[in-house]
Amino acid sequence: MHVFVTGASGWIGTALTPGLIDAGHHVTALARSDASADALTAAGARVVRGSLDDLGTLRDAAAASDGVIHLAFKHDIAFSGGFAEASDADHRAVEALGEALAGSDRPLVIASGLLGVATGRVTTERDRPEPTGRHATAELTLGLAERGVRSSVVRLPPTTHGDGDNGFMTAIVATAREKGVSGYVGDGSSRWPAAHVLDAAPVFRLALESAPAGSVLHATTEEGVPTRAIAEVIGRHLGVPTASVPPEELGWLGPFLAMDSPASSALTQELLDWHPTGPGLLDDLEKGHYFRG
Repeated sequence: MHVFVTGASGWIGTALTPGLIDAGHHVTALARSDASADALTAAGARVVRGSLDDLGTLRDAAAASDGVIHLAFKHDIAFSGGFAEASDADHRAVEALGEALAGSDRPLVIASGLLGVATGRVTTERDRPEPTGRHATAELTLGLAERGVRSSVVRLPPTTHGDGDNGFMTAIVATAREKGVSGYVGDGSSRWPAAHVLDAAPVFRLALESAPAGSVLHATTEEGVPTRAIAEVIGRHLGVPTASVPPEELGWLGPFLAMDSPASSALTQELLDWHPTGPGLLDDLEKGHYFRG
């Protein structure tokens, strides 16, 4: 297949793109910068220059493809507190991709999030959260199944971890280093799902190849890691105390760390014949790569 990939030079994309090529697919990748373009070309992808705001570019590249994987998200804005702005840009991008693919029965696979889909119980692929923020974009994508798009949504855990990760876990470590305490909220029993990046990335390829229209998929390998356990490993590696702290002292991270949001991927593993093998989050933290510098 000729696959158009947004976010191909990002965290998930750098693990996914070689896998697509190794599986015999031809990748056309969106690149914002010269550095990203050079890296993608070296990886064997054809490059289209542009950003998520270049809706015409997105439509044209999607129309010329056999399928689309949409990974790009304005994480720099989101991780500085601008989640609404980043989510709005993502929504517009998926609208453009959907317009290009409508009536074609070609696949559109997008990345979404697991955190907060449901709270206090194990989330499954059957759960549908309130359609706000990124979840609204997921609902838009699933609705494209009625317009002749083989659409699917891959929900990623907040801790899609590994060496080189610059997401939630890196931010939590940086906050602990800055504050001098590795903090958790309440009694630290809130649970986060997790997956190693090399386990999560193949779910997108499998969805592209075989997921039925309107599928919700979970790329998580651990149902729920207690946030206190995460804080304890971080505190030990940084040599700072571990303690319960008010969420406001953790800045924008506070409300997320308070969420008890475990999730299962049993249905996904069965549907896609997906067999994750990577290390768990705590074992990955113990390797030390989050604490360099």
